[in-house]
Amino acid sequence: MRKRTKTRRQPYASRCARNINPWQALDGWYASPVGREMLVAEHAQLDEVLGNLFGYHLLQLGSPAQRAFQDHSRVSRRILMDICSGACGGQEKGLFRGEAPALPVRGDSLDVLLLPHVLEFTPSPHEVLREAERTLVPEGHVVILGFNPLSPWQFLRWALGWRGRLPWCGCFYSAARVRDWLALLGFEVTELRHYFWRLPVQQSAILHRLAFLDRLGRRLWPILGAGYVLVARKRVSTLTPIRPRWRPVRALRPAGIVEPTPRNPSCSMENAS
Repeated sequence: MRKRTKTRRQPYASRCARNINPWQALDGWYASPVGREMLVAEHAQLDEVLGNLFGYHLLQLGSPAQRAFQDHSRVSRRILMDICSGACGGQEKGLFRGEAPALPVRGDSLDVLLLPHVLEFTPSPHEVLREAERTLVPEGHVVILGFNPLSPWQFLRWALGWRGRLPWCGCFYSAARVRDWLALLGFEVTELRHYFWRLPVQQSAILHRLAFLDRLGRRLWPILGAGYVLVARKRVSTLTPIRPRWRPVRALRPAGIVEPTPRNPSCSMENAS
């Protein structure tokens, strides 16, 4: 009788069609009524978060259409990497391409790494965070935008059968789970914000009428926001040797008296006699 082999379960992110780039396809969703409102909320959050982070190099992962996210930063040099899955192919002029789990960036060279909805659509989110730890300088920051699985969007996603469409085909990780992953890599979460409490309806008039939910949700149920922005700092612990403050005090002895030693403890007594 042949032994049955256990097949490895495919990652949840594989529900998205394999022949498309999910980050580029997400641009189409941002063009929808609810996507536009979500985009406005994300720009407002990044304007407050990135404005407080400084340095020389910022790298954003995503699609070229999302380049406006990095415009809120004060970092002097800002770069966008177009994520490609599998073979990246030839490089186009003025376009930087690479894979998220293996960034073509030198270690300890980035001050800020911006990941807008990158973890949701990659099959190896742990590798992406490891690359963040490798490429960031000590005390550098990673900024993560994510869809919240604890929001009412998650219920509608399952009830209405939206799991095969963007962005619902991605894997939504909670902020607590991402915080645990970052803690294992030595990161310290310095800021966590939730945003957008409206339902994902595609009618602009209804979305505007539901704007009061954002004000109520911000005060009453903040963890139920549809999205969150998480900021974490790379901690580096160094061992600094500290010299002891105490010093051995030598006892005062009269001249000519030899100090006793373990081999000849009676030496001083003989000389004294």
